[in-house]
Amino acid sequence: MQELIYRFKSWYHWFKTGLLKGLSAQLRYRWPARKLRIIAITGTDGKTTSSTLLYQILKSAGKKVALLSTVAAYIGDEKIETGFHVTTPPAHDLQKIMRRMVDAGMDYLILEFTSHGAYQHRLWGIKPLLAGITNVTHEHFDYHLTYQNYLEAKAILLKKAKTVILNEDDLSFNKLKRLLPTTTKVVSYSHATSLPQKVREAIMKKLPEPYNQMNARLVVALASQLNLTTSQIAQGIADFQGVEGRMDFVPNKRGFKIVIDFAHTPNALTEALEALKKYMRQEKMPGRLIAVYGCAGLRDFTKRPLMGKIGIDLADLVVFTAEDPRTEDVWSIIRQMKEQLTTGHNRIISIADRAKAIDFAINKLARRGDLVVFFGKGPEKSMAYDKMEYPWSEQAVVQQALNKKSWTSCNTILFI
Repeated sequence: MQELIYRFKSWYHWFKTGLLKGLSAQLRYRWPARKLRIIAITGTDGKTTSSTLLYQILKSAGKKVALLSTVAAYIGDEKIETGFHVTTPPAHDLQKIMRRMVDAGMDYLILEFTSHGAYQHRLWGIKPLLAGITNVTHEHFDYHLTYQNYLEAKAILLKKAKTVILNEDDLSFNKLKRLLPTTTKVVSYSHATSLPQKVREAIMKKLPEPYNQMNARLVVALASQLNLTTSQIAQGIADFQGVEGRMDFVPNKRGFKIVIDFAHTPNALTEALEALKKYMRQEKMPGRLIAVYGCAGLRDFTKRPLMGKIGIDLADLVVFTAEDPRTEDVWSIIRQMKEQLTTGHNRIISIADRAKAIDFAINKLARRGDLVVFFGKGPEKSMAYDKMEYPWSEQAVVQQALNKKSWTSCNTILFI
């Protein structure tokens, strides 16, 4: 029955979101997508970094390029305040901002998109010149129900691209390839793909994390399809300043390291923690890796035990806390994160209030030589409680904790 409802909703969105809203917006804004060379990027993890890196490479090469991603929209050098609270905006808003890009003289649009946006036909009228995918791992099963449905949602837009770049190392490779029309040009990349020395050196210097190096390989493949030279690609990578809320190291004088990162899926959390453990070994940091994170409310509950186990397996201490609980009880979410753990309970601290969890980790737990990482919120500017979005800045809360001279205990801490 759930599967039937899921299929019916797709047709409902095609009619309501696509045909009624998307087509009318296309007419109103005079078919802006037809005047842009659109490069669409998706994946469970890494799509924002990949989109922003490709935007930087094209911009460094002198191209007139715009970017629409989870973090921000850029038209040339200008950062645009979109007001969007989703990666893929509604059909009307997408057509409107594309018209703005066309009027500003842009030739290229780097468009980050999600499975939700594709499934709900918010991308009406978009036919990418190129499309690329980072990976497809465990996420959004609450919405798409199955891995196959999740892949098919991603493929809705991929099918419309002339050329699609797929990750040969990912579980999704053969499955996605079978979903594409026979007329689609398929280009693959992998960890073993040979890269020009200049490009390889630029990636190693700018993006030390293995998962970001894979993101860069996707971007190099996309840039090569756009006929950019080796020198242009290497220079663009060298100019890349990273993405807000992704592996952001926060300067401090406490003698320990603080990192803010957006990882909120099992795959991303695993890769981020492994990269930080490697970083600590390379830097000869003698201390502990402390991870602070939660799981979102009203989202894929099946990943919650996975997220809890990953923290225990890879970090020395974990603090479970709130991450957009929405109408769910935070303590209930935390219990689900711990329900399949058989060991490591003495290394878990539960603090429902995220600000207090951050404060506790910085001012009570961390010692010289430690690394404290806060996952899940990254660059986001709000926190969802009940049905409201409240202002939130992970960076500001971390800084507030660093500025405190003393720590005041709270009664919302549970040690187990």
